[in-house]
Amino acid sequence: MDILVNAAISVDGKLSNADREQVAISGSSDFDRVDQIRAERDAIMVGVGTVIADDPHLDLDDPALQQQRKQRGEQPNPIRVVADSDGRTPLDARVLDDVAETYILTAETINPKRKRQLEKAGATVIVAGDNKVNLPAAIDELEDHGIESMLIEGGGELLYSVFAHGLVDKLSVYIGSMIIGGRDAPTLVDGEGFDEDFPKLSLETVTQIDDGVLLEYTLER
Repeated sequence: MDILVNAAISVDGKLSNADREQVAISGSSDFDRVDQIRAERDAIMVGVGTVIADDPHLDLDDPALQQQRKQRGEQPNPIRVVADSDGRTPLDARVLDDVAETYILTAETINPKRKRQLEKAGATVIVAGDNKVNLPAAIDELEDHGIESMLIEGGGELLYSVFAHGLVDKLSVYIGSMIIGGRDAPTLVDGEGFDEDFPKLSLETVTQIDDGVLLEYTLER
């Protein structure tokens, strides 16, 4: 599967503030860029922490992009994927509405009742892994469902996991001209961190967008 990670961070590398509240790091031009990227992908993935904190919709904002997808024989919006080992996705979360298909990636330890509730709410639940989501196995199963390209938008715990498993092909980072600070504020990649075998990046392009800069990388194998 072709996997692109895209995120917006402050100059000091933060995704949001210490209370994990959304911060407007980028502006309308970058929002349009992200909408275009979403439209080109089969699926958009986030971690359950992002769902709980931000309640994202993960659909396309531009009706013209939805129409282009329909003309290509695709659904108007990409499939939504949530990495959620324990089934914590709220049943009223916007990712569970009917504007697009939704897959919940979870683990064997999920409460069976909760699994049924998520399915009743409209999600397709994929169980992969014992105590936490086995991302490589889950990605393989998503491919079996016809998903060939995916955009991952965070948060930091999920991004650590996909980098640690070597699943990422490309990384796009928009750096907004602001400083957030806070030792507890989430960064682009959180999780356990790397002591060695650091993911190696190759810088491809640098583009100024509004008052920020977009860095585009490929991952070295």
